[in-house]
Amino acid sequence: MDAKTGPALYGRFLRGLELSPDLPAFEAGAGTLTYTETHELALLWSGALTRAGARAVGVLAAKGPAAYAGILAALYAGAAVVPLRPDFPAARTRQMIDAAGVTAVIADERAAAGLGEVLEGRTDVAVLVPDRDRDRQRPVPFPVLDPIAAEALGAPRPVRPEDLAYVLFTSGSTGRPKGVTLTHAATDHYFGLLDKRYDFGPHDVFSQSFDLNFDCGVFDVFCAWGAGARLVAVPAQAYRDLPGFLAANGVTVWFSTPSAIDLVRRTSGLAEGALPGLRRSFFAGEAFTTRDASDWQRAAPASTVENLYGPTELTITIAGHRWSEELSPQLAVNGVVPIGTVHEGHHWTLLDERGEPDPAEGELVIAGPQLTPGYLDPADAEGRFLEREGRRWYRTGDRVRLVAHGELAYLGRLDSQVQIQGWRVELAEVEHALRDCPGLSDAVALGIPGAAGTELFVFYTGAETPPVELARTLRRTLPEGIVPRHYRRLDELPLNTNRKVDRKALAELAGRLLWARG
Repeated sequence: MDAKTGPALYGRFLRGLELSPDLPAFEAGAGTLTYTETHELALLWSGALTRAGARAVGVLAAKGPAAYAGILAALYAGAAVVPLRPDFPAARTRQMIDAAGVTAVIADERAAAGLGEVLEGRTDVAVLVPDRDRDRQRPVPFPVLDPIAAEALGAPRPVRPEDLAYVLFTSGSTGRPKGVTLTHAATDHYFGLLDKRYDFGPHDVFSQSFDLNFDCGVFDVFCAWGAGARLVAVPAQAYRDLPGFLAANGVTVWFSTPSAIDLVRRTSGLAEGALPGLRRSFFAGEAFTTRDASDWQRAAPASTVENLYGPTELTITIAGHRWSEELSPQLAVNGVVPIGTVHEGHHWTLLDERGEPDPAEGELVIAGPQLTPGYLDPADAEGRFLEREGRRWYRTGDRVRLVAHGELAYLGRLDSQVQIQGWRVELAEVEHALRDCPGLSDAVALGIPGAAGTELFVFYTGAETPPVELARTLRRTLPEGIVPRHYRRLDELPLNTNRKVDRKALAELAGRLLWARG
């Protein structure tokens, strides 16, 4: 916590401003601003937001000045940041605007072109479009919020620890987005721990591979800004030659989902020593295999490699494991790198199927300062929180195992077990066995309803392999009853908007294929 700004998340940018006033705060294609320029722009825009009385500000922009300065402007105004994806359907964006109580939106000109459909019939949401060409005098179907230099704030507005810093939306089980609230106190604790663990500084250049509406994107932005470092947006085409992109931009800190590793591998970007400039590499968002960790470490020999874990409800990440070629594979379960130890200052326990503590294995539940105060819709909290031992706990829905050295190993989601002809099948175990099949690069196993009950369906990448050969190989390690019957090769596994493997899309495809087979 900074003595001047208290727990305010924007205090991290002010620290970066003091360290690197004339250095770039971010680079996104042609959009680059220094810390000083970003600060002044945020003060100008926050004046307009303050005039509008905004308490929750939607930031609807691609990575660039409108997005990054917009995030800071919302925080400077004492409002909560509500990052929105410009490529999301209008109906979904409107749902999020309504749920978060957004009354002001900062949008780049391209995103603003689609706001008419999002805000149709709404007159209570004002829109600030920084790069709007006013000379065209093109009418817009929403109230326009124009910044006025005389109304620019002289300094960010003070906030309380319990005030909201961010509202992040995750996919809800009801089909509508579920809004998770994060406070300044929670982010202050989180980034304070990261400051103790890492030595980030103005010499660093951070990748920004995550979209700004994804919780790990908050890690990128505020770790970089808190260190006076430069943030570099990673365009999709960069993966065609990631070593060249990282070298050209001087990137020293990388963070992505593990799915990016196979993307780089397929473009021959993981050759030994191919990523020499990296000194820290982070992965989160899905299971991180020992194969991927080892391959990345070989390509980035000067980098520490870490697996980070945490649901949005626990403020970005809540546990971490630092990869060791000697130790980590011994602690791995089903070929997945451990998620490590829970952050200090938190309480955690494992619960069995009856909801009773289990010292060895069970659902991970966590209490502590990074815990969200709740969802925007209280109905979303049903079954997610526990009150016990005088504390409020979050049920992660993840099954983990306590392994050596106090580390936790991820076993899968509670709902990742399926019943196949009486067998209780761990999908992670099947996927681990599949990755050991010759010629396969990656694989996903799914339990799909079929005519004779649940059936295992496998999608894989790599060499085309006859199903009979795959089944023969799997029988060496799996019981006959859980050897999958259905296999389909794909050129690549589909990714969702957060660049995780899109299991929902694969399940829908598997269902259609099974139906077509009769």
